[in-house]
Amino acid sequence: MALEEQLQKQISQLIDGSRVVLFMKGTRSFPQCGFSATVVQILDDLVPEYQTVNVLKEHDIREGIKAFSNWPTIPQLYVDGKFVGGCDIVREMYVSGELQGLLGVAAQLKAPNIQMTEAARSAVRAAGDGKDSVLRLGISSRFEYELSLDEARKGDFEIDAGGVKLVIDPMSAKRADGISIDFASEGGGGFRIDNPNEPARVRPLRPAELKRMLEGGEVKLIDVRTPQEHDIARIAGATLLDGEAEQALDALERDTPLVFYCHHGMRSQSAAERFVVDGWKRVYNLEGGIDAWSREVDPSVPRY
Repeated sequence: MALEEQLQKQISQLIDGSRVVLFMKGTRSFPQCGFSATVVQILDDLVPEYQTVNVLKEHDIREGIKAFSNWPTIPQLYVDGKFVGGCDIVREMYVSGELQGLLGVAAQLKAPNIQMTEAARSAVRAAGDGKDSVLRLGISSRFEYELSLDEARKGDFEIDAGGVKLVIDPMSAKRADGISIDFASEGGGGFRIDNPNEPARVRPLRPAELKRMLEGGEVKLIDVRTPQEHDIARIAGATLLDGEAEQALDALERDTPLVFYCHHGMRSQSAAERFVVDGWKRVYNLEGGIDAWSREVDPSVPRY
């Protein structure tokens, strides 16, 4: 379609307004389609700042950019005023290193070091019905994880994880070095990923996972309820959070694992978030609180 002069001028001004401009569905912090999210992840890995244009908010821009670029789909990436391409082209350029060169960023892609426990390897083999299975690990820029049985693709890193082939794309690889993958059969079973690259945040913890951590002696368990509630029911080994307990915690290394719990998990979430702000790196909140612990792990603990 032919663009009206005013719309063409508006799009040109958007493109000229920043060195890197992405026309996308949604925003950088909240992409609203998978293709836009993929390009955002790539750009987040390579450049600290870039401009995004949410085409869902402006119908004229959404249709106009397609005619302007002579490209039928969204997202569309522009660098230095020139059209680069859509999602597939951007991804291929990233894998080949061409995009890094275009942006003036040194390509530093290498296979990450990833460890898998025997329990995790057994779970993968079982999921593949005993066949030689390929496990794909994906990690988004927000450190959301995806594990699936798949095939290797062009540009993937292939890793031998103790007899299980693990593949990971270059975007995820940058966030994966030092990861360990385990599998817990309790509570219906599930994979557990420990990633030292993950930024500090409160991580949810199921009761069965807490039980395993306590058995390993690797965690400080903190009760944020009132003293009266603590007297009614408690998890063995827990410390009631008061002034004295906070002073004792201050003496510990900031990478000491801390697990917080309350009655149902809401008060402990707030307390755990405060400790993250204070610089603690491995902070967990018991999902469902002591009530879930009583239902799923230890029924001898009174419910109230």
